[in-house]
Amino acid sequence: MKVTVNIDCTPEEARAFLGFPDVRPMQERLTQELEERLAANIRAMDPEVMLRTWLPATLKGFEQLQEILMAQMTGAKRE
Repeated sequence: MKVTVNIDCTPEEARAFLGFPDVRPMQERLTQELEERLAANIRAMDPEVMLRTWLPATLKGFEQLQEILMAQMTGAKRE
């Protein structure tokens, strides 16, 4: 036997009937704060600053890669 029950109500009515908390105000505040932070980060993205920040780490990693490759090549010649 199969029983089907159709309930016609809005999501707000269902939430209130089931006793779930209304989190919409919190979601709106968090969304607003997220938008503000994203906008501030986008405004702060200066290509020159980003390059100065990332370039030293990239060059150091490249130098380490060169040293590893050179050590492997010199080690291979000795064998």
